[in-house]
Amino acid sequence: MTETEAASGRADESDADELPPFTEQLSEQLGGVRGIIESGIPVGVFVITNIVWEGGLRWAIAAAVVVALTIAGMRAFRGEPVRHAINGLFGIGLGAWLAWRSGETRDFYLPGIIQGAVTGLALLGSVLVRHPLVGWFWSVIAGGGKAQWRDNPRLVRVFSWLTVLWGAVFLVKNAARWWLYELDLDNVLGVVTLLGGYPVTAVLVIITLWTIRRVHPKEPAEPVEPVAETA
Repeated sequence: MTETEAASGRADESDADELPPFTEQLSEQLGGVRGIIESGIPVGVFVITNIVWEGGLRWAIAAAVVVALTIAGMRAFRGEPVRHAINGLFGIGLGAWLAWRSGETRDFYLPGIIQGAVTGLALLGSVLVRHPLVGWFWSVIAGGGKAQWRDNPRLVRVFSWLTVLWGAVFLVKNAARWWLYELDLDNVLGVVTLLGGYPVTAVLVIITLWTIRRVHPKEPAEPVEPVAETA
């Protein structure tokens, strides 16, 4: 093997040891940047329509459902993945059905509140059993499915604290939403739902990425041994 080939091989190994691009992988799992934006559009349409059109609950429901169906249909027409659109459509459909049946705007947000609270409890519970979910999410999204972090006490501690942070934020956010739900403050609940959605999640992702980048171990590159020149 020539010196160039040996150096190239070591460079490839070094690149393999680098932490995968977490934000790109996470974005892909969520359907890309466009998928992330599209998933929040129906809720935004519902909130804005309900606020602007006083007493227009049924129109707000219809608008949100039509927008969700349109997004899914456009993705299918272009031959793009519709999994994320369908998942969002299910949540919108359930909330719309509850609000339509009861005639109360606040019920549109009920499935999201329950889902968020359950997610927060699951995150905190995973720390108690020493399997922090943020660590497992990272291993699936950015770690190629590998779980070597479980053998690194420092990484386990870091993922545990990150999981506690995510869980606490989810619980606090949805406790506030439940409080507004009980007070029947529909418009405020809608605004809090929008502001507490992807903006808050984006901040959590940034904190998680920054923290993992600081503590993730990187193996030192092996020195290139000189090759004796032949006459």
